[in-house]
Amino acid sequence: MNPTDEQAAAADAFHAGDHLALQAGAGTGKTTTLALLARTTARRGRYLAYNRAIAQDATARFPKNVLCKTAHSLAFAAVGHRYSRRLNAPRRPAWQTGQALGLTKNIRIGEREVTQKALANATLRTVTRFCHTADDAITRHHVPHLRGLEDTDLHAELATHIVPFARKAWTDLQHPDDGAVRFDHDHYLKIWALTRPRIDAHFLLLDEAQDTNPVVEQIFLAQRDHTQLVMVGDSAQAIYQWRGAKDVMTGFDGTQLALSQSFRFGPDLAAEANRWLRLADAPIRLTGTPAVSTELGPVTQPDAVLCRTNVGAMAQVMTLMAAGYRVALVGGGDSLQGLALAARDLKEGRRTHHPELVLFPCWGDLQDYAAHDPAGRDLQPLVNLVDTHGTDAILDAVAQLAPEPHAQVTVSTAHKAKGREWPRVLIADDFARHDNGDADARTIPQAPPDPVDDAEARLAYVAVTRTRQRLDLGGLSWIRDHPDGTPLC
Repeated sequence: MNPTDEQAAAADAFHAGDHLALQAGAGTGKTTTLALLARTTARRGRYLAYNRAIAQDATARFPKNVLCKTAHSLAFAAVGHRYSRRLNAPRRPAWQTGQALGLTKNIRIGEREVTQKALANATLRTVTRFCHTADDAITRHHVPHLRGLEDTDLHAELATHIVPFARKAWTDLQHPDDGAVRFDHDHYLKIWALTRPRIDAHFLLLDEAQDTNPVVEQIFLAQRDHTQLVMVGDSAQAIYQWRGAKDVMTGFDGTQLALSQSFRFGPDLAAEANRWLRLADAPIRLTGTPAVSTELGPVTQPDAVLCRTNVGAMAQVMTLMAAGYRVALVGGGDSLQGLALAARDLKEGRRTHHPELVLFPCWGDLQDYAAHDPAGRDLQPLVNLVDTHGTDAILDAVAQLAPEPHAQVTVSTAHKAKGREWPRVLIADDFARHDNGDADARTIPQAPPDPVDDAEARLAYVAVTRTRQRLDLGGLSWIRDHPDGTPLC
């Protein structure tokens, strides 16, 4: 293919030796462009992929002078192989690991009793969160917030108790042969990062830069003095901040260029994408390909239904199954099964080990928290789903999920749909906003709707740009009547 003017400009900047940040909108051919850059030189390069599947695909597309790996694979070759005896060890309950670390008693914080099992789980999650950062040591801010202990003072009390055990767990993980804590891949990546590694290459390509964990960002940026750095991604698709990811593109010290010509969809869909890009204050706007006809309108038989939440996805799965469809769920049903099993435990009067629900002694306590505590409102859809269908029906639906190649409809959260595309897409109703429907418009003036925040706009942008042929805005249709939603630009 002949490169576009934007791709040619990127190739020129790369050939000149510039450090380069390439904003690549949805469907603009970022991997194709990176391969184009690599073919302009015989220098040795490294491509850092987001996951193993992307690395394998890139190996077939890039020239031989570029080695395509994940950060984890580089870390394993450097230090991870020393811990091979500990990798893939049998799983053990977190409470057993906690006991081995010295966590043997329940504690009381505020009005909540925090069980030994909950403390052990929080300790291991603290270590995991530390491994995703660029920090040198475990401190209080790595301790996860627990439902029911959101208050700053209560969380500080929890952190004071957890941090010494988390540090003990991290010390345990330094032993290559044996230990109490189960060793996994993020552990050797962090151990490698703490050695301040030097990657031997003339240029380094970082893909999906908008979702880079701080630990990978640290490794990448530390190569600047001896290696040409090229990062590519889409700041408007930075939707994993809640998981510790960080958009490293907008503040990058280097030449800033863009790919704005989308080959996935036509001008009408590009206009809809641009609406959300403007709301997200994104640095680019997209141009659709005129030869691609992408329509906006009702979709009665979608290839994919995209949801805002896991619980919304489960509701869609159950509705579609009831209508007789064979349904696939992107990422599988393990997380939903875990929530359903946790809900069943609570409904039957048992405490659960699920990290989201671990502090609730019974289902009624969770119902009250979701209904009346502002911090628990995002759990209300789960409560509604369980109260409407029951846990057995949810578990049965998970068991009936079909593999994607054999499904008639694929259901996905917008997060898991990143990098994917389908011909006909429906946006699920859990993206909808709910206004003050009980207010009497004749006597009580309606308050203006809440503004659209950046995170909401970025997630919507990801959702609306997954289609090639036809998009049903569905649960995002409210944007057409929202004062922030017009005009399109």
